[in-house]
Amino acid sequence: MLEGLFQPTHLIIIFAIALLVFGPRKLPELGKGLGEGIRALKEGMKDTPSASTGQAQNPESKENKENKG
Repeated sequence: MLEGLFQPTHLIIIFAIALLVFGPRKLPELGKGLGEGIRALKEGMKDTPSASTGQAQNPESKENKENKG
């Protein structure tokens, strides 16, 4: 379904349309903002404990388990 989505000709056409819409002065600012957003998202993904492990990294919950057992 998405196999041929980002071929080089498609990317060139998308870049040309973006250049026409935003202009050459605004594109570097948009690229910088997009890069910073992606970087922040990656850092947030690394800092967040994964939900698939099922383990909460809350020290209060560990203390409660030790006190009960």
